[in-house]
Amino acid sequence: MTVKAYGALAADKPLESLDITRRPPGHHDVQIDIAFCGVCHSDLHTVRAEWAGTLFPCVPGHEIVGRVSAVGEHVTKHKVGDLVGVGCMVDSCQHCADCEEGLENYCDGMVGTYNGPTRDAPGHTLGGYSQQVVVHERFVLNVKHDEAQLAAVAPLLCAGITTWSPLRHWNAGPGKRVGIVGIGGLGHMGIKLARALGAHVVAFTTSASKRQDAHDLGAHEVVVSRDADAMAAQARSLDLIVNTVAAPHDLDAYLDLLKRDGTMVLVGAPATPHPSPQVFNLITKRRAIAGSMIGGIPETQEMLDFCAEHGIVADIEMIRADEINAAYERMLKGDVKYRFVIDNATLAA
Repeated sequence: MTVKAYGALAADKPLESLDITRRPPGHHDVQIDIAFCGVCHSDLHTVRAEWAGTLFPCVPGHEIVGRVSAVGEHVTKHKVGDLVGVGCMVDSCQHCADCEEGLENYCDGMVGTYNGPTRDAPGHTLGGYSQQVVVHERFVLNVKHDEAQLAAVAPLLCAGITTWSPLRHWNAGPGKRVGIVGIGGLGHMGIKLARALGAHVVAFTTSASKRQDAHDLGAHEVVVSRDADAMAAQARSLDLIVNTVAAPHDLDAYLDLLKRDGTMVLVGAPATPHPSPQVFNLITKRRAIAGSMIGGIPETQEMLDFCAEHGIVADIEMIRADEINAAYERMLKGDVKYRFVIDNATLAA
């Protein structure tokens, strides 16, 4: 089936309207009419080939929500009319240790929602800046939010799970002090989720103008990281830091804030490396630096269910498909609170 999409034909070209082909649903496939798709920094990095290996034409988008419009004959988890979501992956080997543990995101054969290998034309996956997608049922999530919230649910499929996974893995909750570094697409979700999990949340930002925003999102304390005295006041006070910043910066300034046995988890992915931290900042307090990448399908469903139960969605700005290039430029300037979401109905306009 031919559907409308928005994508790029080369790294130095803007996104434009394209016609792409979607496969008919196979035995275990779910066909989804996409209502909304969130816009992630990863989309921009991939489209502009700032990360190696971009395949063109590139149709980004891995924060997908919509309704099931058809299912394969062996599909048991979803039915026509269901509200569903698709995140950052659409396939994996499905039999390795990672997959068997529900951590498909760490499978060596994980297939990204866009720019991943597939037998479908043009030979690589095409993402959610499109009218429709066909995905194996294992990688389709149930959405329990009210349909009126659907657009704001979309970013949960990346920004939500990217922060939820480390918060859960490192046991954020009552009695824990959790730092969230950066108040953007990822960070604003980290604040909301850490607060809902019962942790004491300290938000860190370079911008004093975001102080009230962070409090409104649920932070108990807000620290402007350029203020040396304010940073010093937080020394050795945090159990966990989730660092969402996607630009190289001084990690030592945040390692100093961890208690003994505290961990800083990096979820932002800068185009160039961070400066190396001082080893003594790690060994003198048995601190750790870790990384975390999205989440597996079971924990993504857990996150969606938790958010539905607690009324949590992303803070979004809706855009038309033909506004995506301008949105990228604004995103680079941090001029969005806090996630752009494409109204996919405008793809046909």
